[in-house]
Amino acid sequence: MNRRHFLGTLALSALAEPAAPRVNGTRLREHLEALSVFGRPPGGSFADGVSRVAYSDADVAGRRYVMGLMETAGLQPRIDAAGNISARRSGSDSTLPPVLFGSHIDSVPSGGNFDGDLGSLAAIEVVQTLNEAGLATGRPLEVVVWCNEEGFAYNNGIYGSRAAAGHLDPGELELVWNGVKKADAIRKVGGDPDRIEEARRKPGSFHCYLELHIEQGGTLDQAGIPIGVVEGIVAIDRYDVEIRGFANHAGTTPMPQRRDALLAASYLTVAVNEIVRREPGRQVGTVGQLSVSPNAPNVVPGLVRLTVELRDLSSAKIAKLAEQIRARAGQIASETQTEIEMRPAAHHSEALATPAVQESIEAAAARLGLQTRRLPSGAGHDAQMMATLGPMGMIFIPSVDGISHAPKEFSRWEDCARGADVLLETVLAWAG
Repeated sequence: MNRRHFLGTLALSALAEPAAPRVNGTRLREHLEALSVFGRPPGGSFADGVSRVAYSDADVAGRRYVMGLMETAGLQPRIDAAGNISARRSGSDSTLPPVLFGSHIDSVPSGGNFDGDLGSLAAIEVVQTLNEAGLATGRPLEVVVWCNEEGFAYNNGIYGSRAAAGHLDPGELELVWNGVKKADAIRKVGGDPDRIEEARRKPGSFHCYLELHIEQGGTLDQAGIPIGVVEGIVAIDRYDVEIRGFANHAGTTPMPQRRDALLAASYLTVAVNEIVRREPGRQVGTVGQLSVSPNAPNVVPGLVRLTVELRDLSSAKIAKLAEQIRARAGQIASETQTEIEMRPAAHHSEALATPAVQESIEAAAARLGLQTRRLPSGAGHDAQMMATLGPMGMIFIPSVDGISHAPKEFSRWEDCARGADVLLETVLAWAG
C-alpha cells in the first residue's frame, strides 16, 4: 500500500466513524461558578460555599439562571405543579419515552457548589454539546432540575421527585416552616399545589433515569479512581425526638431532684452512636439537630428537641436499629426522670441501580479510558424516587477529601468534565 492510498484509507475511516462529541469543560466550569453567586455569603467567593435553601430568594434566582441556560441550549423550560423544572429535546421518534437526566440546585445552609449543581448543569451541557455537534437521538431527551432535594426546608428531602413518583406524605403541603405554608412556598417557585397530581409521572414514562453527582464521600478520591458506578442508594429513616424534663433554677435545684432534659438528650446521643456502631456493616446513625429550652445558663433545661437519622442499604436493618434506640430511650427516660417521645419524621426506601444501566455507565467510561469502581451511595438522591418508576443509574465523581455539605466541598474541574462526558456517552447509549 503506498502512502497516498494509506492516507486516503485513514480519511475514509474518519468519515465513516466520526469522533464522539465531548463536553466543553471550560463552559461547564463557568456555569457552575456563575450559579454559585446565588446564595453566596456577602463579600464571599466561590470557595466560601453557598446557602441556597429551597424556596429562598437565592433559590428563585438560581432557578431563573438555570432556565436561562436551558434556553441558551435550545430548550424550552417549564415548571410543573410541584415546582420541578424540565425541558425536552426532540428525538427522531418523539413517541418514545425519553431518557431523563438531571439533579437539583438547592443546597443546605453553608453548603458547597457541586452537590446537585454539577448534575443539573452537566445535563444542560450534554444537550448543548449535542446541538453543537449536530447529533440527533432516536429517543427524546429530557433534562430535569428537581425542587427541594435537600429537604432542609420542611425537614423532608427529595420533595420534587417524591411528588413526581406519587410519594408525598398526607398533609405535607400544609406544613409550616419559617412561618410559610409549604403550598405557598411551592407557589413562590412557580408551582401549583392545587394541581399537584399533575406533577406525577407514570411508571414507564421514561426510558431510563441518569444522574451525575459528586460522591460526597472519600472512597473515589482516596483510591484515585475518576468514576464511581452507584450500586444503590441507602434507605433513610429520620425521627423527631422530644425530651420533656422540668425547667428549674440551676443554683437551687439539688442534683438528685433534677429532671434535666439536656442530660437525657446527651445520653440518647451517645446511645445512638453505640447502638449503630456495635452491629457489623456500613450503616450510620446521626443526631444532627438539637434545640434546648429555655437555653439559659442558669436554668436546668426543661425541653429538648432533636433528630435521629439512620441510613443503610437495608430498610429492615435501620428499622431494627430504631427499635433498639427506642428501647434505650425508655431506659434513659426512667433514669433521668424525663419523658422521651420518638416519632417517625421521614422514610425513604433504599433504591438499587438497574444492572443494565450500571453496565452501560461502565462501558461509557471504558470508551473514554476511565477506570471505574462500584460503590453504594450513603446520601439520598432524587434517583431513588425515579427507581420506583423505571431503570435508574448514577455516576459519581470524586469529592476532594470526601468533604460535602460544607463550603470546602470541591471536585476537580477535570473530574467534573470527565463525569459529564460519561453522562453524555451513557445518554447516547440509551437514547439510540
